[in-house]
Amino acid sequence: MLIRPYRTEDLPALKAITVAAFEGVSIDQGIERLFGPINGRDWRWRKGRHLDMDAARDSDGIFVAEIDGRVVGGITTWQDLDGGIGHIPNLAVEADFRGQGIGRQLIEHALDHFRRHGLSHAKIETLSQNSVGQHLYSSLGFREVARQIHLVTELQHGTEATSCVSP
Repeated sequence: MLIRPYRTEDLPALKAITVAAFEGVSIDQGIERLFGPINGRDWRWRKGRHLDMDAARDSDGIFVAEIDGRVVGGITTWQDLDGGIGHIPNLAVEADFRGQGIGRQLIEHALDHFRRHGLSHAKIETLSQNSVGQHLYSSLGFREVARQIHLVTELQHGTEATSCVSP
């Protein structure tokens, strides 16, 4: 297996792998369960779009796992150089290749990338239902620092919003 820098032609494969990997552990999928598709778009489209945003933010921070010329996984990163923290927003490995250490190697590659840029810490997030991710991340030295609850509401059209700001 080779871990290499991202190329723009990798994006469709990375999106497909990421969407498949986030089945059951996606915030957007939870939103869709309650509200249905939003603006005619489903959770898969929204999750794939996260990769578009990651590529726009820091394409040099995306790394691809490749076996025999085939993209089988990827990790996206971005850096807060002033804050000293590297962020890992997305990690995904194709189903047929999970359990072989590819995700671990991608994270280790990202952590080395952060170290080379002088960062002192790395941050990754996962949902409580992602037990595989929780186990992997803690085995690499990540420690839980907080829990977060995601809440969503529908915005009703035609309803006047009240303001808390005085004129």
